[in-house]
Amino acid sequence: MALSGALLTGSEEESKEPKQSFFLKAFKIFLVVALYWFTSITMVFLNKYLLDSPSLKLNAPLFVTFYQCLVTVLLCKGLSLLSPVWPMGNSTLPSLRFDPKVLRSILPLSLVFIGMITFNNLCLKYLGVAFYTVGRCLSTVFNVLLSYVLLKQTTSLYALLACGVILGGFWLGIDQEDAEGTLSWLGIGFGVLASLCVSLNAIYTKKVLPVVDDSVWRLTYYNNLNACFLFLPLLLLFGEPSTLYHFDKLADVYFWGMMTLSGFMGFAIGYVTGLQIKVTSPLTHNISGTAKACAQTVLAVFHYEETKSFLWWTSNMMVLGGSFFYTWVKGLEMKKAQDEPSVKSVSKSDSGV
Repeated sequence: MALSGALLTGSEEESKEPKQSFFLKAFKIFLVVALYWFTSITMVFLNKYLLDSPSLKLNAPLFVTFYQCLVTVLLCKGLSLLSPVWPMGNSTLPSLRFDPKVLRSILPLSLVFIGMITFNNLCLKYLGVAFYTVGRCLSTVFNVLLSYVLLKQTTSLYALLACGVILGGFWLGIDQEDAEGTLSWLGIGFGVLASLCVSLNAIYTKKVLPVVDDSVWRLTYYNNLNACFLFLPLLLLFGEPSTLYHFDKLADVYFWGMMTLSGFMGFAIGYVTGLQIKVTSPLTHNISGTAKACAQTVLAVFHYEETKSFLWWTSNMMVLGGSFFYTWVKGLEMKKAQDEPSVKSVSKSDSGV
């Protein structure tokens, strides 16, 4: 009886282990996705405060972007120095040293990177957080165009239909924002340029990764270091040192705390994005990003106590729905492309080849 009880207990423990591991895995995924959402949404609201807060009144978007790049460089270098003493598991930073040759090699990417983060912040400065998702939603459309123009890659009909839905939502959103009297064509222009740079950034990143031994951390360090150097003449050209000199909160600890926090969030988003892809998949990451954009829009409307029309919400849903549909279609196409070689190999082995 005792033996049967022991066997029963053992079988129960065996049956519980898979369930426990499943729940632990699901909980881990939930925590990572929640961390990604929190980091990304917090960074957007922080940047909006720094770029366009009535209480701050700081008209220096290039300096804000420059400082965020500087914080990223310092964090990369600091964590690199700490990694032998305080290892971070699989995310340990490689040794980082100043190499002018590498800086020159990734200069084309750095120029695109500067355009991406600068236009992104300028778009956020002139557009509300609620309309931000629609304002810079064309990166998917530019991905399709650049893939055809630069890489000669064609796109399926379903993916093109998804792009059509995104474009429809984009134009409807502009119409509704204009009807409410809150449209900024300058912000829309910066959003389109930001979307273009996002697409170019993805293409150039693949090209220059071998230069840094396929290390995303090393690329982040050199890319932001390049950006710091390149921003200095731009700051002088647009007269932002004079703006900072007359800024009444330059000695305010709270202001610098918010600036540093935004820089930390900018650094952290790269880490949590990679972590989310690692524990889920690239497809799930894109779906999570789309859902996050929806939550961000709703939060912004409630936070700023805005009232939006039905067609305004429809434009947002079209952009988010088109983005989700495009991601789903591309995911199916990738899965099909991966399955085809295995099917061919099985058919060859069956035929005795």
